[in-house]
Amino acid sequence: MSEIFEARDWDAAGRIGRLSVPRAGVTVETPTIMPVVNPHIQTIPPRELAERFGAEILITNSYILHGSDDLREEALSRGLHDLLDFPGAIMTDSGSFQLSEYGEIDVTSAEILDFQRAIGSDIATPVDIPTPPEAVRESAEIELETTQERLERASEFDAGDMLLSAPVQGSTYPDLRESAGEHAAGTGLDVFPVGAVVPLMNDYRYGEMIDVVMAAKRGLGPAAPVHLFGAGHPMMFALAVAAGCDLFDSAAYAIYARDGRYLTVRGTDHLADLDYFPCSCPVCAEFSPAEVEAHDETERLLSEHNLHVSFGEIRRIKQAIRSGTLLELVETRARGHPTMLDGYRALLSHVDELERTDPASKTTFFYLSGESARRPEVFRHHRRLERLSVPDSLLLADGSAEGIDAEEVWAVRPPFGPVPDELAETYPANAEIPDRLDAEAYAAAARGVAKLAEANPDCEVTLVAEWPDRALAALPETVRVEPTDSSREGSDEGP
Repeated sequence: MSEIFEARDWDAAGRIGRLSVPRAGVTVETPTIMPVVNPHIQTIPPRELAERFGAEILITNSYILHGSDDLREEALSRGLHDLLDFPGAIMTDSGSFQLSEYGEIDVTSAEILDFQRAIGSDIATPVDIPTPPEAVRESAEIELETTQERLERASEFDAGDMLLSAPVQGSTYPDLRESAGEHAAGTGLDVFPVGAVVPLMNDYRYGEMIDVVMAAKRGLGPAAPVHLFGAGHPMMFALAVAAGCDLFDSAAYAIYARDGRYLTVRGTDHLADLDYFPCSCPVCAEFSPAEVEAHDETERLLSEHNLHVSFGEIRRIKQAIRSGTLLELVETRARGHPTMLDGYRALLSHVDELERTDPASKTTFFYLSGESARRPEVFRHHRRLERLSVPDSLLLADGSAEGIDAEEVWAVRPPFGPVPDELAETYPANAEIPDRLDAEAYAAAARGVAKLAEANPDCEVTLVAEWPDRALAALPETVRVEPTDSSREGSDEGP
């Protein structure tokens, strides 16, 4: 696993990585999209996906090819790359989607692996059992056991230089997903799709989707390349990347176009409802919505736009990782839809896991909302406070605090809390913070003060700050609270 995937730049659990695909002789940079190619009907030829949109890898369905009278023998004789005319890497699915939709398929996992190897797939997939979110636990456990048995047999399969994926199932039970991830990683297989999340995404249950991904990631470990099966909408790419997903298979660009739907990073619009295009891709720059709707190739033009906006978002995400601003991008996307905000809040509930791979130093921390108070940087600063050396008496001042004796004076800055002088100009304490802070910022700062005081019970801690009563009430009784100079002056009634 570690030999074929290398993670380089990190931000939260997101990373820019390099996935070596030896059978194709290429290295794929992640995160990236794998456009789904229907071998029977393809609006945009695969070579165009590579040459015009920059696709380095695509995915097609080997089960459809296997069951096709007109394509099966052609795929076997010509090979998949020649059949599709694609120069990059090709991943193949096994029929698990059809299994989830129709309840049965007419091929075994061993047979479909043999077929994928024979047609020249670069990354093959065994038949797993996709367990839907509403499954009872007993069913989820039984189906997971079947999937794991198939993964163990796949690990003994003579794949040559073809990579094999190991799907991680377990429905919405975090402990099952985590144990499934641990088992999958232990098989020695290569790529790890988190499966059966399409129903969650279709129902906009992004909070549950993130909990599923994070549970799988705990089992897989940070070195595993993770594929989020069925994730094709650009509005959720940044969120999923921040959770540690590397590959997305997108059929949305074509399916939505067929239905006259126009993708954006904030959601989906119906072409008929648009008077102006909010995009400057080649399609949107050349045509108006009315012209696209009246065009003989409406579906193709919409597919092209949908691909442009999807690959554009991937490039934006990579730059955000490189710049250390991925969580700012996620928060921006989260403000586009209430359920995306659910997903972001679910992601931050796993802050201890995000902090393990989040860089200790970046450019500038931007405080954008109460969610910013729960970011890994704040969590890390609070842990650092427990290890700092303190004097016998310490004054924490949010502003001026003349006339109060203490051996040392530290600044106190929401959402971080106490900030000694030596950290004041370093990341993240040098954050850009609005003048009008919300309650969450003060509450986080109070938690920082509490951590420092509780870690140093012999230190006399005094806080000089004008904070909301709720934040002050969360402080330990050992912390003495004094008003600031301005509030003391304002309380003087004169002679």
